[in-house]
Amino acid sequence: MEINNIWDSFLKKMNNNLAPMLYEAWFADTKLISLHENKATVLVPMLIHKKHLKENYNTLIESIFNEVTGSNFIFDYLTEEEINKLKDEQIEIIEEDSPKSFASNLNPKYLFENFVVGESNRFAKTTAIAVAEKPGIMYNPLFIYSNSGLGKTHLMHAIGNYIVSNSNKKVLYVTSEQFVNDFIELYRKNKNDNNLNEVENFKRKYRDIDVLMIDDIQYLEVANKTQQEFFNTFNELHTNNKQIIISSDRSPDDLKQLEDRLRTRFTWGLMVDIMPPDFDLRLSIIEKKIEGNGLTNNFPQEVKEYIASNCIGDIRKLEGAITRVVAYAAMMSGSDITLSLTVEALKDYFGKCVTAKNNIEHVQQLVANLYNITVEDLKGKRRVTNIAVPRQIAMYICRTVYNEPFAKIGSMFGGKDHTTVIHSVDKISKELKNNLNLDKEITKIIRDLK
Repeated sequence: MEINNIWDSFLKKMNNNLAPMLYEAWFADTKLISLHENKATVLVPMLIHKKHLKENYNTLIESIFNEVTGSNFIFDYLTEEEINKLKDEQIEIIEEDSPKSFASNLNPKYLFENFVVGESNRFAKTTAIAVAEKPGIMYNPLFIYSNSGLGKTHLMHAIGNYIVSNSNKKVLYVTSEQFVNDFIELYRKNKNDNNLNEVENFKRKYRDIDVLMIDDIQYLEVANKTQQEFFNTFNELHTNNKQIIISSDRSPDDLKQLEDRLRTRFTWGLMVDIMPPDFDLRLSIIEKKIEGNGLTNNFPQEVKEYIASNCIGDIRKLEGAITRVVAYAAMMSGSDITLSLTVEALKDYFGKCVTAKNNIEHVQQLVANLYNITVEDLKGKRRVTNIAVPRQIAMYICRTVYNEPFAKIGSMFGGKDHTTVIHSVDKISKELKNNLNLDKEITKIIRDLK
């Protein structure tokens, strides 16, 4: 994707997340000028923008940019004057698909040093350090599993960053969706022409390395052909004592739709479960996040304890709560952060932390209600028109509105193959060009979702 298009997509999403006044004040005049390795450089109008974006919006910016690009970046904000001073260093404007040196896809901000430890994750961190110190020797493969938002991805990046910093080994981090997409592209080319070069590039990317990390392996369940390729890749790396690290939201025994031979191999090394953080760990995480953002003096103890007591089960939500409180205080003309202000800022937030359904389930329920069918109909295999069309509409919305991975959508629609989801999205996209009634129906669903 061309660099200007990336930023346009980012700004549209940011505009949807902010009040118009805030968007116009802080984002309307920004421009992405460089993507280099894991660093994004953004041009801002004035120094006050640089300071405000860093202190109040950086977490939100990184999160939304990750949704757009599928990769993690750290951000640097520069004024035009600062850029002119750096001309001698020749900031390189590199598009995403430009030739470049080997990319590990590691996020440099995820380190062992800033992974907050408690009883629920102490063993996981200790094991991760052991693997980082002796990759390919200690616990191969390492299989980390837990519910979403408990630190699996942080630990994987921390392992990778440690290895890169302390050796010359090549580390590759990818999501299972990226692995599937790379294989689909290879498979498509194979049907049309001789693709020996593409096959070699694919094998080089995933086998000519020392450490392979696959995040969210559960989404491989609905990609049967890709499972075979991953099996071959796994065997090649393991035979050559290359380290394999895998994460999932379930244990290998619960990944029922994966081939038995894959699940068996996942148990060859060590399986580590991360449990939800208790109150003390949640409080420590909050204090670490606040300290990292230089906000220590602004957060009273009672505010930190209020957040720790109410937001459970997902570490990302803790960080989101902190960001929300800081942003709310800024909107209130720089008011001090107090317990009453915090309660007001988070009055609709904690319910979402604990009880809100995920995006796909929400879409399924609304579509089922609109078309007078059940969610189980949407997940089923019946292809009658009054069920098949709503199913395709629901898949289309999950992909285009929430940018959910094809594999995840397929998994939550009864284990459909990702190619089924791609077909459904393409079909609805084409019909929308000529079907006004369908456009109205989908617009209504999206409006209800928001």
